[in-house]
Amino acid sequence: MAVPRNRHSNSRKNMRRAHHAKKAKNIATCDNCGAQSLPHRICSSCGQYGGRAMQAAVKA
Repeated sequence: MAVPRNRHSNSRKNMRRAHHAKKAKNIATCDNCGAQSLPHRICSSCGQYGGRAMQAAVKA
């Protein structure tokens, strides 16, 4: 297993982590009711997915 010979400074450590920021989630709109939800999931307002009503319990 590799072991670093010298310590990296805080500056170099933070420069390496500069691209680790979180990204915003994609939001899709429901074709039936127009509500916003996460893609590939049942709509929480109308309970449809892919143009069909799902039998899963929808939170009201």
